[in-house]
Amino acid sequence: MMTTQQVTIELPEPVFRQLVRIAAATQQSVEVLAAQRVVSNLPPSVENAPLEIQPELLKMQNLSIEKLLGIANTLVEPTQHQRHLELLEKNKESLLAPEEQEELTNLRLTADFLMLRKAYAWSILRWRGHRLPPLKELPV
Repeated sequence: MMTTQQVTIELPEPVFRQLVRIAAATQQSVEVLAAQRVVSNLPPSVENAPLEIQPELLKMQNLSIEKLLGIANTLVEPTQHQRHLELLEKNKESLLAPEEQEELTNLRLTADFLMLRKAYAWSILRWRGHRLPPLKELPV
């Protein structure tokens, strides 16, 4: 169970009326709706990311849009990608030597962390109001 803290805020009357109308329409309390709005306007959480990458993700929240776009558009090195595919193919046939199995694991982790960094960069960009390109236009 998550502990909670109480916060008192003052809202302009029109904003409060709008909050009350939306709460009624969605059958929620004003407090629950206000808490949801606060959470949805925070930067993306890193709590579910692996511990070893959390500090890097937190630092990304302070990067410029240009640097975030650089991370978001990072591609896997072609030679690394090709080697990953070769090892995956060899793994299907159960022909990997122990050192190749370790290499495959390391390549997978590297690729997973890259994808996590890219996704986090895009989520921060979106949080900052940057328009995300359509999925088909994203680099792979």
